[in-house]
Amino acid sequence: MKILVVDDDLELSNLIGYALRQAGYLVVEAADGQAALEIFEREAPALVILDVNLPRLSGLEVCRRIRQESNVPIMMLTVRNAEEDQVQALDMGADDYLTKPFSPRTLSARVRALLRRAGDERPAPLAVGDFSLDLELQSVSVRGGEPVRLTKLELRLLQILLANAGHTLPAERLLAHVWCSRGSGDRQLLKQLVHRLRQKIETDAAEPRYLVTVSGVGYSLRVGAEDARD
Repeated sequence: MKILVVDDDLELSNLIGYALRQAGYLVVEAADGQAALEIFEREAPALVILDVNLPRLSGLEVCRRIRQESNVPIMMLTVRNAEEDQVQALDMGADDYLTKPFSPRTLSARVRALLRRAGDERPAPLAVGDFSLDLELQSVSVRGGEPVRLTKLELRLLQILLANAGHTLPAERLLAHVWCSRGSGDRQLLKQLVHRLRQKIETDAAEPRYLVTVSGVGYSLRVGAEDARD
């Protein structure tokens, strides 16, 4: 399940992203209002976490525009005691607001509550091409085969690759997602993780058909048999 986090405070955005990834969600991020709308259209998240004060377009305006076309749950982030912002956010169509500062546990609980009300509390299996990824059971099935259990790191890696199937993802982005923050992990660890994942999803890990290396850049996941042929 994908959640869009919109905040121009990089430190806070990283904290929110870390908490949500630990809870098993896929996180996409934006640092300004205009980018938030573009990413919302492209990624179709199940929930939006949106700061009130953003560059380019305010969070309130972003909320208003999203609500014009979608009923996706929206949580606004406001500063403590900013009652006017809270009232405006609810009037614009926000489903909830959270005042700063807040704990990761509180954030996760409020997210679960919003998703539960929307009928999406349990992350549904992510089915793309030949792959079906079950976040709750932490397993993957390839071409309808028996589910294969994944480690947490393998799950995070496959999760972001599936969400960006057919696109090359730079190693730095994969490191940030899998290890949840910049500065954790390194390219050699990522290479080893890719090797382990290939052992579970490829017929022949030595000649991968799905998870391919893009020299000097990163990795790409081909999700269909037709796409996987050379």
